[in-house]
Amino acid sequence: MPPLDEWPPSGLGADDILDGVSTLFESLGRALVCVNRSFQVVHASKGLDRIMGPGAAKAIIGLPIESILGTELFGVEGSLRRALVAGDRREGWGATLQIEGFQPHLVSISTAPVLHGDSEVCDPRVAYIIVARPSKEDHQSGSAAPTVFSGLVARSASMLRIFGLIEHLAESDATVLITGESGTGKELVARAIHVYSPRSKGPFVAVNSGAIPQDLLESELFGHVRGAFTGAVRDRVGRFELASGGTIFLDEMGDIPVHLQVKLLRVLQERTFERVGESESRTSDARVIAATNKDLRQAILDESFREDLYYRLRVVPIEVPPLRQRREDIEPLARSLLARVGARHDRSVRLSPDAMRALFRYSWPGNVRELENALEYAVAVSRTQTIHPQDLPLEVSGAEPLPVTVTRPFRPSPEPEPRTASSVEVSIETDPEYKRIRSALEAHQWRRTEAAEVLGMSRTTLWRKMREYGLLK
Repeated sequence: MPPLDEWPPSGLGADDILDGVSTLFESLGRALVCVNRSFQVVHASKGLDRIMGPGAAKAIIGLPIESILGTELFGVEGSLRRALVAGDRREGWGATLQIEGFQPHLVSISTAPVLHGDSEVCDPRVAYIIVARPSKEDHQSGSAAPTVFSGLVARSASMLRIFGLIEHLAESDATVLITGESGTGKELVARAIHVYSPRSKGPFVAVNSGAIPQDLLESELFGHVRGAFTGAVRDRVGRFELASGGTIFLDEMGDIPVHLQVKLLRVLQERTFERVGESESRTSDARVIAATNKDLRQAILDESFREDLYYRLRVVPIEVPPLRQRREDIEPLARSLLARVGARHDRSVRLSPDAMRALFRYSWPGNVRELENALEYAVAVSRTQTIHPQDLPLEVSGAEPLPVTVTRPFRPSPEPEPRTASSVEVSIETDPEYKRIRSALEAHQWRRTEAAEVLGMSRTTLWRKMREYGLLK
């Protein structure tokens, strides 16, 4: 191969040769992106303009590829980056192509290291190539490669259908109702809808209705004027006004009291509201995305949720399935989450085959949030680069039998209870769940909301378990 100062040969320019190669890929409906060893883009074919829009190829020259295709794939610990550095190819991975000033697109990408050899027509700047094509919905579950979509990772058919629906909503302002169990990633779905919408440059304002006291929720949503109630010493802008031009995400929708449901219905119908203590109507320009882990149809029968509001919210319904119903997502999720957790601890860790099998066996009642918490625990207790089953929480690894159920409610006794040969009791201090809950509460100064999030359960469930274990203060 000639010296770098003699390349390219025959008087051809480097860009001329790359453009010629790119034309071949464009004939197949593909876009070619070339990056150097620092993973910066040195060339992008005009096929990218056909996917993203005119000017996209030029806009990414010199940018780090992770800023375009995401840190989950091309960050320092990203799956595809590590594969390329190791000299491996990857084919058919789904990814979100995001370029500032252009609408995001879901694409299928294949990557490979460049083998220069003795070739005289291979640009020495190019270390790796990425071939992209517009993604087609894959409704076949268990596909070989996962899809990384705006922070979400999946390979199951059910989640790929949700990704496709979000793409179809790209030009819509319709109200969306996201349902699913706690910890399934409903807020991530909401954020993806926002990113893919015409409002992507506007704010995304999230409101957890279950975490705000009901007597303050109206003020949080709509704002208040000075003197509206005790403690209202100045005017305050509500979340609907803050979300103007963007999206407001109403999480835990099933916890909103009935009297506020009337005001929400008016916002959805007429786009108007009043601040607390004010008679002047204001206009809302926020798109509404709501989410709940409750059965709103049952709540309607129980007369705790308005039927007219339910149908106003449910213009586009999206149900996020629990993790136990999409086990093919466990492996890509675990690897992605482990890379994220490892980065926070400045460690590079991986899962052993036995540990991965333990993750597959577990039912994950806390869904993706519980999976991340389990991996956080494993990284904290592991002293090697490989996570083994014994590093996982006991309920996940199955390394020890499930604890004997303690009689509820628990009442501490100053004298030990007499034991008989026919009854074996276990001290509550040895109950792994009790220890996990108490440790989480102590670590967060007994703040239930933060402890519940770490434990992967709702505040209501945590309160019930605290009562059962005698931990209420």
